[in-house]
Amino acid sequence: NSRGAASLLKDTIPIVELSASGPFEGLDLLRRGFTSVKNELMPSHPLELSEKNFQLNQDKTNFDTLRNIQGIHAPLRLQMEFRAVKQVQRLPFLHSSSIALDTLRGNNECIGFEDILNDPSQSEVMGEPHMMMEYKLGLL
Repeated sequence: NSRGAASLLKDTIPIVELSASGPFEGLDLLRRGFTSVKNELMPSHPLELSEKNFQLNQDKTNFDTLRNIQGIHAPLRLQMEFRAVKQVQRLPFLHSSSIALDTLRGNNECIGFEDILNDPSQSEVMGEPHMMMEYKLGLL
């Protein structure tokens, strides 16, 4: 009967991935977050994928227009500035407003849905600062 019980336990209890620290630790929620079936599903509406990539599509259209008007140097310079601005951030456990990126895109004067209802500084989730810095520096 022990063989039947082992197969029953194998079917009902999910086997979690063990961390490198030890065999008795569970999933690393700090690095991987919670698992969700929603993340693995396809978009439920045809426009959902378009909305997720809206900013990327808008940037691409703006770069194409700028290239046609001013030449190849203008979008290359702007892309270089975007990369430089994206690298400057606060510590991982503090919210970074990305005001320089918004200014480059021209979104600094626009008030959108995310400005009012999606304020990460008022989020209930706060990681441990030391762990987050060690992970960012590659020490973990």
